Amino acid sequence: MSDSFALARARRALEEAGLPLDLPLERASSVTNEVWLSDRYVVRVNRQANQRLRREASIGPLLPAEVGYPIIEAYGGQLGSDWLIVHRVPGRPLSRCWPAMTREERRQAVNQMAAKLRRLHQFDCPDDVIEVDAPQLLGTHTFRAVDPLLAALDKAAVMEHVDTKLIDATRQLVLATCSTIEPFDQTTFVHGDLTFENVLWDGNVVTALLDFEFSRQAPADVDLDVFLRFCAFPYLHVAEDYEAETRAIDYAEVPFWMAEEYPELFGYPHEFERLRLYSIAYDVRELLAFPPVASMRSLSPHHPLRRIERTLDGLSHLDRLAGNIEADPMALDPGGPIIKGFDTPVPSAPLLAH
Repeated sequence: MSDSFALARARRALEEAGLPLDLPLERASSVTNEVWLSDRYVVRVNRQANQRLRREASIGPLLPAEVGYPIIEAYGGQLGSDWLIVHRVPGRPLSRCWPAMTREERRQAVNQMAAKLRRLHQFDCPDDVIEVDAPQLLGTHTFRAVDPLLAALDKAAVMEHVDTKLIDATRQLVLATCSTIEPFDQTTFVHGDLTFENVLWDGNVVTALLDFEFSRQAPADVDLDVFLRFCAFPYLHVAEDYEAETRAIDYAEVPFWMAEEYPELFGYPHEFERLRLYSIAYDVRELLAFPPVASMRSLSPHHPLRRIERTLDGLSHLDRLAGNIEADPMALDPGGPIIKGFDTPVPSAPLLAH
């Protein structure tokens, strides 16, 4: 969609909010929403028919101050085009700043991010918040948490270009390890989309965690699913205009830094098996959303069907972190210039316990 139509939607939001229509607006990079910046406000427009921003508008004011969530100016719109206007917080997306940051600055940012995440996980969220279509197909109101995932696997099994043997093997793995994530209906409040796109950095301080569209009550380590896949494949989770400069090798130490600052997040029994289930639940949801249009060998290595295959073969990014394989060739891209301050080897010690 052209910027002219997107700008018209942003200005309509300003009008409905009672704000000046002639505010200078600059288009900002975004993966999921249309985002516009003025010197004081951020205007976000959601073009999907799910009213995700409505939910965030109800949760944002309740979040702990330490998280840094911005003041909400107004919310409105309709199904298929709801909008949220918040006050602008100092800083830029951490993922955009990351390539130029020194190792010391990066470590400092992860430390501060971990502190905000820990505080978020201590937040006592009201039980009556609007439910969300979470990135992982796991349920809190079903007999087993994996029941929605098993139902989705049944749908995937009859898709064209999908190997039923792969789906059967996935189902067997899910059934064999599903007890490791029970009880799943925990009251911890998780962010749900923990990438560096949703963290603001002002050059010295992490000023905010943003975009709580997928936040909900779940075990705290659910946040590790998106976080670790972002560290492994960061270029898949950033805006297109700086995808080329976003390299996995620059994030190789980040999971280990987070584990040092927030060790209890990695301390669940059977952590590897838990995260593998979360990962499968994420990838199967994406498989239903993006069915294969050709045989598996013709698909991109990043297609969810190929990701599921690597998980079943023990070649995923989680296997590397668990020490099952030395390195995932899909995850690290060691080419390119040396980053200032990186004079230590990428960690190789196991991070995730079986």
